Amino acid sequence: MRLITAHRILILAAIVFFAVYGLLQLRRYLDLNEMSALAQGIVSAVIVAGLILYYRTLKGWGERL
Repeated sequence: MRLITAHRILILAAIVFFAVYGLLQLRRYLDLNEMSALAQGIVSAVIVAGLILYYRTLKGWGERL
């Protein structure tokens, strides 16, 4: 396995992790009305957006010239 492939897998895992964590925190906010849970959910959504943008930049990496 090439290093770029492993990197892509780890970035995808991070996207899934932060998406699930963010959804759980938003659900907690709706159930308990905790502002800290809302803040963590919003920050998780921002991180997911950033990781998706970063993942899209990896498209051409690792290709032979």
